[in-house]
Amino acid sequence: MDYKFNWKSPVVPRILFLAASIFALGFFLFKNHYFLAIAFLGLTAFQIKQLIDLVDQSNKDIASFLDSVSFDDFSASFKTESHDPYVQRFHQELNEALTRLRNSRQEKDTEYLFYKNIVMHVGIGLVIFNDTTGKIEIFNSAARKLLKINNANALGDLKEVDPNLVHTFLRLKTGGRELMRLKVGEDIIQLSIYAIELTLRGENMKLISLQNIQSELEEKEMEAWQNLVRVLTHEIMNSVTPISSLAGTMEVEISDHLKGSEDKPLQKDQLSDIHLSLQTISKRSENLIQFVKEFRSLTHIPKPRLQTFLVCTLLDEICMLHKNELAEKRIKLVVNIDPPDLTLLADRGLVEQVLINLVKNAIQAFEDQEEKVITVTASVTDKNRPVISVRDNGSGIDPEALEKIFIPFFTTKKSGSGIGLSLSRQVMRQHQGTLTVKSTVGTGTEFFMRF
Repeated sequence: MDYKFNWKSPVVPRILFLAASIFALGFFLFKNHYFLAIAFLGLTAFQIKQLIDLVDQSNKDIASFLDSVSFDDFSASFKTESHDPYVQRFHQELNEALTRLRNSRQEKDTEYLFYKNIVMHVGIGLVIFNDTTGKIEIFNSAARKLLKINNANALGDLKEVDPNLVHTFLRLKTGGRELMRLKVGEDIIQLSIYAIELTLRGENMKLISLQNIQSELEEKEMEAWQNLVRVLTHEIMNSVTPISSLAGTMEVEISDHLKGSEDKPLQKDQLSDIHLSLQTISKRSENLIQFVKEFRSLTHIPKPRLQTFLVCTLLDEICMLHKNELAEKRIKLVVNIDPPDLTLLADRGLVEQVLINLVKNAIQAFEDQEEKVITVTASVTDKNRPVISVRDNGSGIDPEALEKIFIPFFTTKKSGSGIGLSLSRQVMRQHQGTLTVKSTVGTGTEFFMRF
């Protein structure tokens, strides 16, 4: 804006009249014409008031503009009819600013309604609430359908579904996830709850997503049962079939003699065959009993007795335990610990059992490699979580088998039971941790124990 003084401004004549009135007031006071001096004194006061009102009008316009912005009221307008072109231009610019703000607000309102409609009709249940007051801002259709509640204005309204649900909403932080089993009406649902914390206009908000994963869990459960039954059937049939066949053969052999159709006593070779058959039946029965014991062990994992211990002492014992076997098979065992004084809060015996199983698997993973190396590494992640990995440079595991190695009784070994890795994963779950694997055929395999 050009701030060059404008001689045509209404302020100029007012200032000139005010100066003349003040001069006349002084003149009549000097001449002792008090009546005229009083008249010009009133005229001077009136002109000062008019001048102040004129100057103050721009401040009132700015204050009115700021009030409109503060209260989101952009319907106001300023008169552009003025004898002063600068006042006219000033009012025009205020009106243009209000118009831009009004258009911007309308665009934001339109976008808000657009995204709100998307949120309301998305297939995942969404609840957005004020984390301080508990007021619910958005409660979409999927959430209403999932929780079977028509309306909710505050978190307290969800207590009628389940009080623990509200507690979970308040407790979860950004990235927090929890599985929760709820009875809604006559239905049992398994909710996957995920939380994100947001800040909107200076207020702390929380977005909760809800998914019913009951059907997915049922499918996975059915798939797990099918795999388990398939393995159990295979193992049991492998033992029962020869037992049944041998028992049938011996029954025929002995029954002929018992019925008197054979007068001669059993020959030595016949007794030998029967003895061998009984030995086979006994052995297969023992294997079947052992198999059932191992199966039972899957459901009887003891709860961890937590204690703090140094990882280095545990790994030293693992090395000593396998020292002879490693030397016999010419396998080099390398241990890396960072930091050297790394400690674990866990059940030392159970963790040791998992490590023994992983090292045993690594020892059996080699074929004809010239250099056989097993590397055990203990470290901490960026989130300060301890990790122990067991890596070998053996033959690796093909992708199809890699997907099944944690299934009970599945094994790629000729003499394996398929129990070790399944038990190891359950032990890690008992510690609120995970057991994962990555492998490349011809390169090697690495297992990760994350606590």
